[in-house]
Amino acid sequence: MAIGDVTAVPGTDDVYYVDTGMYETEMYGSVYIIDAERPAFVDTGIGTNHEYLLDALDELDIAREDIEYLLPTHIHLDHAGGAGYLADACPNATVMTHEIGVSHLVDPGKLIAGTKAAVGDQWEFYVDPKPVPEDRIEPLTDGDQIDLGDRTLSVFHAPGHAPHQTMFLDSKDDLLFTGDAAGIYVPEREEVRQTSPPSQFDLEACLDDVRTIEEIAPERICFGHFGSCEYSEELMESYKRTLVEWVEAVRQKREELGDDDAVIEHFAEHTQMTDLWGERKASEEEKLNVRGVLGYLDWQAEQE
Repeated sequence: MAIGDVTAVPGTDDVYYVDTGMYETEMYGSVYIIDAERPAFVDTGIGTNHEYLLDALDELDIAREDIEYLLPTHIHLDHAGGAGYLADACPNATVMTHEIGVSHLVDPGKLIAGTKAAVGDQWEFYVDPKPVPEDRIEPLTDGDQIDLGDRTLSVFHAPGHAPHQTMFLDSKDDLLFTGDAAGIYVPEREEVRQTSPPSQFDLEACLDDVRTIEEIAPERICFGHFGSCEYSEELMESYKRTLVEWVEAVRQKREELGDDDAVIEHFAEHTQMTDLWGERKASEEEKLNVRGVLGYLDWQAEQE
């Protein structure tokens, strides 16, 4: 699969995902298009190269005026950065995201500053998000349902990765759009990797989110990073182990080295993703995730 490609989610005839070329990396960022009676995007990408998403509508013969919903799973800019751009291009679409995040898409100043602090040099791959007009956005909360005509999306709050994260369960094909709640899926290896960015990563809440996914037990999971795979108990058990082992590895390395910068550099230098994501993206991904865990460990110590 190449950047810009549109692929059908297996087992469906009207749900697709687009490789958005996020960070100029293939098979890292995916945005979903549901060609329902009331069509919708799930997630909106980073904003950069949002034209790929509009091209996908043309390829699928979906008029931009027919898009009814833009549904960021959460407001991190790799998922919601394109919301304002797509709202401009799809004039009848309503943006819907968790109530905690609504004000930040209307006035993204703090969101931009927080993202720059979190991603560092990777900011060069972003564009400033366009504000979403206040009359074009509505809040979501746990238990809400979104009517797409021939199916319903049920909303599940999943705050471990970020307090403004939701998941969407599709009633027609039993798909669960997880954002980052189920981790980062690597299709080439059929494995799920950790995602633990600063500043709101919470291990216990992340594990609770995975347990919610296990209770739902959908037919398929649709990941924000990257693509779709069949649900299995084994996959979710492996992700829970990955999260726990990842946090423990960072904790032990901090204890050993006694210097957070050295901890960050250690994991960046020992990443195992260079062959798939390239040296720069793989290294920066590790740095981001380590910083998130270090912040979580500091927060945990304060609670104790």
